[in-house]
Amino acid sequence: MIFERQVIAYKNYFLDFYEEQTDNVQAKIEWTLNLIRITRQVPEKYFKHLEGTKGLYEIRVEVGNNIYRIFSFFDKGNLVVLGHAFQKKTQKTPKQELEKAIKIMEEYQDEYKK
Repeated sequence: MIFERQVIAYKNYFLDFYEEQTDNVQAKIEWTLNLIRITRQVPEKYFKHLEGTKGLYEIRVEVGNNIYRIFSFFDKGNLVVLGHAFQKKTQKTPKQELEKAIKIMEEYQDEYKK
């Protein structure tokens, strides 16, 4: 199988969230991450650039009536780096979640661009 993208988690931001989820939520997250790995043109329903940000994306996971978001960004072309995740309870992404995602992305860039 040829991968379009490699997906990695940065520090424990995503993994801590992932480990707290139920088996069926973890399975859907895995399915979605795999879709991002192998699909050349990932539908926006699952993977979308966040407008007004410099390179921040959200991975969208739906399980029943629950909606989860995983913030991510690219490094070295096709490397997708997972930041933190949260369960979405409102229509709009909460500002503090977005600010946290931007901070994590900047932390990663500071650490790896040296």
